[in-house]
Amino acid sequence: MILATLFFSCEDVVDIDVPEGEPRLIIDAIVRVDTTEAFTEVRVIVKETNSFFESLPPAVLDQITLLNVDNPGGGGAGETGVLDLIEPGVYSRFVSTDELVNDRFLLQIRYQGKLFLAETKYKPAVPIDGIVQGDDVIFDEDDTEIIVTFTDADGRDDYYLFDFGFGNFLTTDDEFYQGQTFQFSYFYDDEVAPGDDIVVSIMGVDQQFYQYMELVIEQSEDGFGVFETPAVTVRGNFINATDINNNDVFDNVDASDNFALGYFAIVQEFTADLSIEE
Repeated sequence: MILATLFFSCEDVVDIDVPEGEPRLIIDAIVRVDTTEAFTEVRVIVKETNSFFESLPPAVLDQITLLNVDNPGGGGAGETGVLDLIEPGVYSRFVSTDELVNDRFLLQIRYQGKLFLAETKYKPAVPIDGIVQGDDVIFDEDDTEIIVTFTDADGRDDYYLFDFGFGNFLTTDDEFYQGQTFQFSYFYDDEVAPGDDIVVSIMGVDQQFYQYMELVIEQSEDGFGVFETPAVTVRGNFINATDINNNDVFDNVDASDNFALGYFAIVQEFTADLSIEE
């Protein structure tokens, strides 16, 4: 077993420029898959940037479509297609979990006359072996330590994204613990109190998404979620395909600055619960 203490819960507040110009689309399209379920909800949350650090307005899309690249014929219950608007800025469709796990998918978004595309393929994770509360602190006695244990899959290079709630994320890869049990500490500042129940998630991600999340976590201002920060301009995997026609134009070089923020990924998720004690 490898033991480690990771200090990632406390973020520095950074000075940044307030975004200007036309609103930019922010897309939270992380599809979390529980492989024990027959169908998985593909839920996409879309917002717009604004010039103030406040709640971001929901975006109104012309259309959002999920396409199965490997099996476009599909058919049957849970088939891919147009996502339904279920509340302002939130679009949803239930899709066969088996399809999501085995095939490649393309998310197509039409917004204000522009076409944005992102492609992804499912990535597996491993279960969380256990979570317990510790009694160490980093800076002051209000810190709350939790100790997370999981066992990495042997024989493959894995990248993981942990979600600790409250907009707190952490990335790690198995370069130094491949195929081994790994244990680390995570510290909450003042988000949790005795009696609170927390849920911790582990998700499997590819290297590109892993690198993207590392940059977003670094640049996110304290207090904002990583898909809610208007100042974050880290480029995700959405491209502006508005003028691509596959005949004379086959790339988006001329629109390289006109991209959507956010990411499209299909990831396996495992969760574990813990009740915070005194």
